[in-house]
Amino acid sequence: MPASSLPRRPLVGLGAALALSAAFAWTPFTHAASGAVTLPPPATTGPTPTGDALQSAVLAGGCFWGIEAVYQHLDGVTEVVSGYSGGEAATADYRLVSTGRTEHAEVVRITYDPRQVSYAQLLQVFFSVAHDPTQLDRQGPDRGRQYRSAIFYADETQQRVAEAYIDQLDAAGVFDQPIVTRLDPLNAFYPAEDYHQDYAYHHPNQPYIVFNDLPKVANLERLFPGDYRDSPVLDTAR
Repeated sequence: MPASSLPRRPLVGLGAALALSAAFAWTPFTHAASGAVTLPPPATTGPTPTGDALQSAVLAGGCFWGIEAVYQHLDGVTEVVSGYSGGEAATADYRLVSTGRTEHAEVVRITYDPRQVSYAQLLQVFFSVAHDPTQLDRQGPDRGRQYRSAIFYADETQQRVAEAYIDQLDAAGVFDQPIVTRLDPLNAFYPAEDYHQDYAYHHPNQPYIVFNDLPKVANLERLFPGDYRDSPVLDTAR
């Protein structure tokens, strides 16, 4: 079913989009000026990778369009797929998830080469550029538990690295408000409908993308210039 038949975020005019962007700006002062914040790298990074096996991470931080767009431009990432985690297979459907009553969150599954980018580095981008971890059950103009900030860890190593980094950021006092990011075990990942994949790439002029997501990609380039890739890795397999 085409995306046009499933209105999810209003396609507003330029003036209204500017007003929405201002009204729902990130609240911490560190984010308010630039939409991002410079953070220290994680002190706990996990074991040094061996072999050439790819790994994956599942993260939630608001609409998956923007999270997907950010990681598509990060060196070392080989695939980013938008999807759902936290609920049952039977409710992993956009219409149901959008009600906020399925326990699912909108997530992205990031496949990456740990020899080029570490799980800890993915988390640094997650907390500094991809979303605001102090917003509870919302992100910018989007509200509901499906937009919660969450890390779905696949194993004890991911859990330990994520917990340590949140503790590190809390101790450093880099945000005005408490970090509300949940840490939950990854029970399953369900890919979202095809029209959600590579959404920002295919709809770069949509006002929602222009005012909420493209600035995140620009901030990735600004804060992580050595890790930024100009051409995004696209989900061409679907």
